[in-house]
Amino acid sequence: MLLNRFIPREEKFFALFEELINKIGEGANLFMDMLLNYEDREQKIVTLKNIEHEADNITHGTYEKMHTTFLTPLDREDIYDLVNKMDSILDMIEAAAVRMKIYKIKKPTQEIIEQVTVLIKAIEKVKIIIYALRNMKNAKMILDKCVDINTLENEGDMILRTAMAHLFEHEKDAIELIKLKEILERIEEAIDVCEDVSNIVEGIVLKHG
Repeated sequence: MLLNRFIPREEKFFALFEELINKIGEGANLFMDMLLNYEDREQKIVTLKNIEHEADNITHGTYEKMHTTFLTPLDREDIYDLVNKMDSILDMIEAAAVRMKIYKIKKPTQEIIEQVTVLIKAIEKVKIIIYALRNMKNAKMILDKCVDINTLENEGDMILRTAMAHLFEHEKDAIELIKLKEILERIEEAIDVCEDVSNIVEGIVLKHG
């Protein structure tokens, strides 16, 4: 866009986006580590809470910078929506991990591990598009990755449906069923929010690319 040539861009926003997605990736990988090394879950949940708190600080720092910057590189509502949704991914991850502790889940199910695997793949795709936002010459690649994220969201939905069918068929303890159902739904919600982020980025690219 012609306007972009004359308005100086505040590059700090892009650094904040990147810092936030790195925290989200760190949290997701720690969650997977917790699932695979479940005996150490107590300390890992504490660390995950700290990572989530750091992500909150980045999010609120972005809001503050948005309100004190005269010319932002993206529309203010897009910046707000983007960091708000990104932060929600880690909120859902932490919520799932904490529920595993509160509900005294003895061992993560294979479906939970499969879902988190899809979530990590989706976050890696989100990381790519967030880093690519600095340069709108990346528009085609960004849009292609957004399609990939949509595909992963569909894969997560399929895992959730299969897991629900398996639970209702084989889990005889209704309380355990409810516990596992809620954890699976929290993870699926995190994957859904990855798609929400990609939709916001897609809108930004179509607007500015």
